[in-house]
Amino acid sequence: MEVETLAELDARLATGVHGLAGWQLKGLDLRHHADSLAGRDPAGALFMGCTFAPGAEDLLRDRGALVFPQLPGVPVDPYRSRLYTVAELYDTERYDDSLDARAYAWSRSGADPDLARALHDHAVDDALTDWVAGRRLVGVMGGHALPRGSADYADAARLGRALGGELVVTTGGGPGAMEAANLGARTADRPAEDLAEALDLLARVPSFRPDVDAWVGAARDVLVRLGSPEAGTPTLGIPTWHYGHEPPNPFATVVAKYFRNATREAILLELCDRGIVFLPGAAGTVQEVFQDACENYYADESAIAPMVLVGREHWTRTVPAWPLLAALARGRAMEGHVHLVDTVEEAAELVLATGGGRP
Repeated sequence: MEVETLAELDARLATGVHGLAGWQLKGLDLRHHADSLAGRDPAGALFMGCTFAPGAEDLLRDRGALVFPQLPGVPVDPYRSRLYTVAELYDTERYDDSLDARAYAWSRSGADPDLARALHDHAVDDALTDWVAGRRLVGVMGGHALPRGSADYADAARLGRALGGELVVTTGGGPGAMEAANLGARTADRPAEDLAEALDLLARVPSFRPDVDAWVGAARDVLVRLGSPEAGTPTLGIPTWHYGHEPPNPFATVVAKYFRNATREAILLELCDRGIVFLPGAAGTVQEVFQDACENYYADESAIAPMVLVGREHWTRTVPAWPLLAALARGRAMEGHVHLVDTVEEAAELVLATGGGRP
């Protein structure tokens, strides 16, 4: 039982409960709850990052509670109970001063942050599990280097818009194709002219290099036109501080950011129960193609999620992943679920037409 607000704690204690075994209390200021907790049996309860009145923490430990303390010098909350918003990550005018930049610098500082990173990523896992419940997710993977203002960027945005009306578009949360897909998805319930206007505004700053602030500033101008920072169709980004030199794109309505890239990659692919569209990309996208292929290769047909590769020239000649993927699929249950198409319109039609996916 997770308890994440004082109001929730008070309501549960008011029922007269005596034992707290199995309770998980996260990030609560309990300095004024010493007496109410002293009247309960805390054995088997877990307190994570809570603040206590003097002596209360030792008393809880002595009576069988497990207490994870606040960790000094950590810029993120390792016990957080919700996903990030873009406003949290970009909490200052200058990117170099932002929470996102501070967290990356801390992770590269040479300190020993393994415990805090592990606790943080576990907390994000929990929050993400809660957020996706009841939602159907489709992944869009593609290159981070795709510049704003390019035809391929506009294609990725149109793909996100086409899918976002029925599914939650989920990306790796970075720039390039990922940003375009998140942008397109959050405009799925708005007039097409809004997306066209956004693309024109963003084209003024094609890349986050050399100036992240200008890149974010152009996105903020678009967000002002779209409404509040979390307005629009829900769309999810799952980036990582492992690639901290790439800032998270500002168009995901919620962000599940991890420190460990291996965890993030596995979660990203696992959650996309309605399939994944792979836009042209390089090493990272190729890794995702075959990681997803491995899951489908060993799955029975009821658990296979569609894979759609967009761009025949790219996937057969520039980066010839398709011949190997087709060879792996031949004769397997996944064979009818892997596709190579030329356009994002074909990709969207394929994904929306299938009712399959991982249960």
